[in-house]
Amino acid sequence: MRVQAIGAHPDDIELLCAGTLAKYAQQGHHVTMCYVCNGGLGHVEIMPPELKEVRKQESINSANVIGADFQWLDIDDADVRQSTNEALAGLVDAVRAAQPDVIITHSPNDYMDDHRLVSELVLKASFDATIPHLESEQQNPAQLVPIFHMDTLLGVDFLPEMWVDISETIETKRQMLACHESQYAWLMEHDNIDYIDSMVTVAKYRGLQVGTPYAEGFRQVRVWGRTTTVPLLPTDIARG
Repeated sequence: MRVQAIGAHPDDIELLCAGTLAKYAQQGHHVTMCYVCNGGLGHVEIMPPELKEVRKQESINSANVIGADFQWLDIDDADVRQSTNEALAGLVDAVRAAQPDVIITHSPNDYMDDHRLVSELVLKASFDATIPHLESEQQNPAQLVPIFHMDTLLGVDFLPEMWVDISETIETKRQMLACHESQYAWLMEHDNIDYIDSMVTVAKYRGLQVGTPYAEGFRQVRVWGRTTTVPLLPTDIARG
């Protein structure tokens, strides 16, 4: 199976679904990690032109931990709304290049505009990518596939309807998130936030909901053409 995770910024995927991606990879599935924004505004002291290159390499390092393919759309942070057409075109190409059987992306009610817009654009782009006569750099149409929304930041206002047991991959998830050294150091120094510890806390909480040490929660997009009887998450352990 081919799995594509699409996140707004470097480290979003790692925070919210890397345990599941690691489990997919462990089971022999093909994983692609797509980052829409370049992360250039995610620091006080490192200027955007330098930072976005740092964060790109950190994202590559993270994808390499599980042998995932890497996609980088290079949209500026906080600029997805102003760059909607560019982001949409990039996502169409990304979906066509990945040819996924399932897509994981942001919840439409997450805490910031870039996340919410990426969620909306992924739904549109993954449909547009199936249209044979829609021109883009990637000309091979994709298939219409199910989409799963990953958890929100710190699980706020997100009620999972299915969970994946990531107890065996929590350390891999920790390793992937730790690849984003610039973000981790900045948040620790300037905000006194340990976002690796926060990630583990959320994974424990989701695990408690379903009786396992660590878990990640998801909701499926329920519209025509996106639903299936085939279980697509890796051995999800409970359903709401």
